[in-house]
Amino acid sequence: MKKIILSAAFLAVAGLTSVKASEIKNPIKIAVYQDSTTKTPVELKDLPEPVQNVLKSEQAKDLIPVAAFLVVNADKTEYYQIDVKKGEETGAIKIDKDGKVIQ
Repeated sequence: MKKIILSAAFLAVAGLTSVKASEIKNPIKIAVYQDSTTKTPVELKDLPEPVQNVLKSEQAKDLIPVAAFLVVNADKTEYYQIDVKKGEETGAIKIDKDGKVIQ
């Protein structure tokens, strides 16, 4: 009798703790958007003449160019990002190929 009661109790507990695995009715959609902006390093001496003229101008005389990059956006627009330093401060200037400062 003891075995029957223990078996019944075991089946009751097993029935209550059973896992109900089923299909996912509303699948989760994961969308990954990739930024298609490319940033290519450029030597400072290889910058176009209009960009170099901006860096030599009176407005930028206190800025020391550290690095340069050609940035191409997803819409195919291009500009040069020039990392500059002034004392302990650092920053960046965006200049298009015609020498126009962007921002």
